[in-house]
Amino acid sequence: MEQDGYETLYRSEGYSNHLHADADLGRVDFIWVDDATAGKIATSTRRLTVQHLELPVPRPEYLIAMKLQAIRNDPGRRLRDLADIQHLMRVPGVDLEEVRDYFRRYDLLHEYDEVKP
Repeated sequence: MEQDGYETLYRSEGYSNHLHADADLGRVDFIWVDDATAGKIATSTRRLTVQHLELPVPRPEYLIAMKLQAIRNDPGRRLRDLADIQHLMRVPGVDLEEVRDYFRRYDLLHEYDEVKP
């Protein structure tokens, strides 16, 4: 990312955040997962074109699961990530039962009713 002009704002074992000086290229977050999880995610991505780049985008349910893991690992992320989750839960076709199960898996079921559409 740095070779492509991005500044690394934050890096941990499971997450990194990068910002480009060109606002059109914006901010990019990476959530690092194990090989098994990466394989599962990769088999269900769709391709989107952003700034002439074709990028794989995970299902909203998987993005929600990763944000829930981030909240569990760093409770200071709660408000920011719950707002993102609430937005993702409104994407047409999202499987809310699957999402509810992710909340349960990460011991955050008490948050589900707060953000469900």
